[in-house]
Amino acid sequence: MTDHHQTLPANLAWVDGSDAPEKSLLNIGFMPLTDSASLIVAATQGFGQPYGLSLQLRRQSSWSALRDRLLSGALDAAQGLYGLSYGIHLGLTAQQTPMAVLMGLNQNGQSIQLSQALLDAGVTDGASLARHIRQSPHRLTLAHTFPGGTHAMWLYYWLAAHGIHPLRDVDMQVVPPARMVEHMRAGRIDGFCAGEPWGAQAVSEELGFTVASSQAIWPDHPEKVLTCTQTFVDQYPNTARALIMAVLDASRFIDADAANRESTAQLISGNAFLDTPVATLLPRFQGDYADGRGQRWTDQHALRFFAQGEVNPPYLSDGLWFLTQFRRWGLLKEDPDYLAVAQQVQQLDLYRAAASALDISLPPSPLRESRLFDGSLWNGADPAAYADSFALHARTPSTRPEQD
Repeated sequence: MTDHHQTLPANLAWVDGSDAPEKSLLNIGFMPLTDSASLIVAATQGFGQPYGLSLQLRRQSSWSALRDRLLSGALDAAQGLYGLSYGIHLGLTAQQTPMAVLMGLNQNGQSIQLSQALLDAGVTDGASLARHIRQSPHRLTLAHTFPGGTHAMWLYYWLAAHGIHPLRDVDMQVVPPARMVEHMRAGRIDGFCAGEPWGAQAVSEELGFTVASSQAIWPDHPEKVLTCTQTFVDQYPNTARALIMAVLDASRFIDADAANRESTAQLISGNAFLDTPVATLLPRFQGDYADGRGQRWTDQHALRFFAQGEVNPPYLSDGLWFLTQFRRWGLLKEDPDYLAVAQQVQQLDLYRAAASALDISLPPSPLRESRLFDGSLWNGADPAAYADSFALHARTPSTRPEQD
């Protein structure tokens, strides 16, 4: 992975004079997940150097550990979940601390796995899972990775769309992503939602099957972000802008062609990063999906890091959507000022400055329109009405009959 420097801008004036980064050595947190790729590439392949940055990667064992180190200052910035950043900002999952989402790191690429025992019992999709839950005397235990995190929200949304109340009809556990397969192998959970490569690992070990990819729920959905505290942005604005530029360059490199994708998969599979066989990691990284029950396809909305700049803007509508789900599932007891909160967290001006300097196109609007798999249209226009529009929410009774 040495032939990337042709992607770097010719004008390196950012490292001179008043635009020089205020802090040049940064500790960057990441989780052992496929979608940490742009941070790993940026740090190990010298993408920070033209902007006066040296990036030191710090692998984390759980999202809660990453959160705590970000808040303590041990990490300057990190791969993050939307729900982690907004949960801290609102004081829901930690001491209230103003947070900043610098950019999106990726779209798509997560999945919901169910156990082989459920497949053997005839569960193949959401409808059959709902029937199984209504008829079985045994409660199922499903896992996600962080309270209010993206994986919790994909899992809740998918279950609820099939008439399964995620808070009342099943039991939920929080499990670090790298331990999901171990928990499924031990029979402690009946299914999980997490990032790759852990869904593919469960399939390869014949522990279960992929019942839904996250992009089947919401094509080109927001996923991981580059996040830090607002204090970091306020103290080191040039550094924050330079960091966005370095990660944008790395993102553009990964998505440039198939050869870059393959070399990136080889890199991140290493012991210091994901510590996963590249044979497990590479297919879904390239959009080649096998679900563990005989179906294989090339996914039209697979994991992507750049896509001509479509992936990376911190769209207001992306942040707003997670706020609507916080409200839907009772994390927020009343409607917040949705737009004001999103405008505080999403660093639109900083991103615009970084992207413009790299001649990366900017979206016409900070609101983007999406249609989810249940037919609902999301465009960020009326978050309160959207949050209130769902048949199943925190105040809805269980749909599962009580067993005698």
